[in-house]
Amino acid sequence: MGEGKRWFEQGTGGAEPRIRDESVMRTDSGPNLWHRCEGCGETLFKATLAENYEVCPHCGRHFLLGAFQRLEMLLDPDSFEPMDEELIPCDPLNFVDRKPYHQRLEQAQAKLRRNDAFIAGPALIDGIPLEIGSFDFRFMAGSMGSVVGECVTRLFERAAQRKVPALVISASGGARMLEGVLSLMQMARTSAALGRLRDEARMPYVSLLTHPTTGGVAASFAMLGDVNLAEPDALIGFAGPRVIEQTIGEALPEGFQTSEYLLEHGLVDRIVPRQDLRETLARVFRLLLDPA
Repeated sequence: MGEGKRWFEQGTGGAEPRIRDESVMRTDSGPNLWHRCEGCGETLFKATLAENYEVCPHCGRHFLLGAFQRLEMLLDPDSFEPMDEELIPCDPLNFVDRKPYHQRLEQAQAKLRRNDAFIAGPALIDGIPLEIGSFDFRFMAGSMGSVVGECVTRLFERAAQRKVPALVISASGGARMLEGVLSLMQMARTSAALGRLRDEARMPYVSLLTHPTTGGVAASFAMLGDVNLAEPDALIGFAGPRVIEQTIGEALPEGFQTSEYLLEHGLVDRIVPRQDLRETLARVFRLLLDPA
């Protein structure tokens, strides 16, 4: 699996496969236990928000959700087996902007106790076997470098080998510019592996688009699902609205690049609130696997 030269290392160990509640963050002055909802202005107790999978109970606004929280929400208990946790990203370009890339990696790894921004492995949803992967936006904005691209590629390859469907949950700022073309080439590698899943194994792929799904991730496997589902009010697109407006010299339509706008224009099949995702995904997979 994962053909071609590898711009990463085989390490020893990675993230713990248990679910962690990281919703209550600390400041220098002590615990910060409250969060103000940008949607309705309500002040929310963070522990309550975490129990509701980061959805405001008053207005339904969806906040960022960690990868392990997503898996806990969607999967059958104790059915997930994390794979490829030993892969560690390198710094082949010795990239430096405000700080060296290797320092950014080390800081993100120490903060989240994880090697990179993507978690994947075999699991069950309502008894249905599949290969699932989830981005974590908190790790360098969920950007796709060589390790993330390798993990997504291996996910599709395992699904093809096992003849089970695949599900990828995207929350990404796009290809990781700090790895240059080595990151951009992952768009082609992941899409090619997805093509083999469809053509050779004849297995379906469902893409779940969450806030935000942009850049090289949106321009490759994230928008290639047999069924594309999205969470409410998610930003989905290639370039950001400000960049597009500056390029074309025109104002964009209201709500442009939201999941609601994409649904209206046929790029998303359905918008699903977070509390309905597990049931919806199980129903979609059953229909795709046994359309009769």
